[in-house]
Amino acid sequence: MKKVLKTAKQLERHFKGAANHRRIEILLLLADDEGMSLDGIAERLDCNIKTISEHTRKLVQAGLVNKAYKGRSVEHTLSPYGKSFCRFIRTF
Repeated sequence: MKKVLKTAKQLERHFKGAANHRRIEILLLLADDEGMSLDGIAERLDCNIKTISEHTRKLVQAGLVNKAYKGRSVEHTLSPYGKSFCRFIRTF
């Protein structure tokens, strides 16, 4: 089966979504510990929850992170593209 390459526009969305040191930290954290809440991410990165909320929102928009609602909590996991992006970051 032939793998279809993403368009330059699609790649731009992913790269812009991760173009911040905090968002890169979030991606790498979720790669090691999936299913974290905003509180958990903020605590582990020693950062304000509002800041983390905004960064995770941008990562979701970029298609790199998925959100799953579990009662009153929201779990954050990497999307398949987020996992590929983390592999790229670690080998860069």
